[in-house]
Amino acid sequence: MAISPELLEILRCPKCKEKVEETPDGSGLKCLNPECSLVYPVREDIPIMLIEEAKVGDGKPSVNAN
Repeated sequence: MAISPELLEILRCPKCKEKVEETPDGSGLKCLNPECSLVYPVREDIPIMLIEEAKVGDGKPSVNAN
């Protein structure tokens, strides 16, 4: 199940406050800020919007979580 458009409209990256969009496979929400590019996981249709759970856009764990 995809994230609803209404929820996507209000969700923001906790690190930089930029909008997020669903990844093509639906497994995460990617920050649209090219300098941030964190991807937050979606588990059981629930976005996990915690910086420490995010990975850098290329799939690597976030090194600069603070």
